[in-house]
Amino acid sequence: MLIAFNKPFNVLCQFTDRSEPARRTLAEFGLPPRVYAAGRLDYDSEGLLLLTDDGALAHRLTDPRHKQNKTYWAQVEGEPSPEQLTALRNGVVLNDGPTLPAQARLLETAPTLWPRDPPVRYRKTVADSWLELTINEGRNRQVRRMTAAVGLPTLRLVRVAMGSARLDGLAPGQWREVPRN
Repeated sequence: MLIAFNKPFNVLCQFTDRSEPARRTLAEFGLPPRVYAAGRLDYDSEGLLLLTDDGALAHRLTDPRHKQNKTYWAQVEGEPSPEQLTALRNGVVLNDGPTLPAQARLLETAPTLWPRDPPVRYRKTVADSWLELTINEGRNRQVRRMTAAVGLPTLRLVRVAMGSARLDGLAPGQWREVPRN
């Protein structure tokens, strides 16, 4: 079984949390029994999370050798220059080494998304833009670190695709079974 789930903002990619106070987890969304996340999505990121009950499939989806594309929409502070987009496309140097090249493009209009709770802070004097980034690595907070490295801090991050699975029409907290890759 392979499940596409739209993980809301500030939800952990696990079913329990032992911290005090406890944070929201996957347990509250009525997911099928015995599924677990194939990979992860940061607590403060939103969007597509794949879950499965098949260990071999989870490994295939998350192992870096399989180069599974992951596509994100990133709302960034500022307006990217051609040089900043080129740097993202060529790969940037992070504190844990250089990234592989990414597909990066400026979205001409902001994507139609659900409201985030709490909303992204709005600053009248600072422009923001939306980028679409596709990577096939899975380092910790990689997209946020990449955009920051080129001078475009991420304000909101939504994963919209992983391999052939897409978020398409799922509201936050909703899930559906999808064909296995």
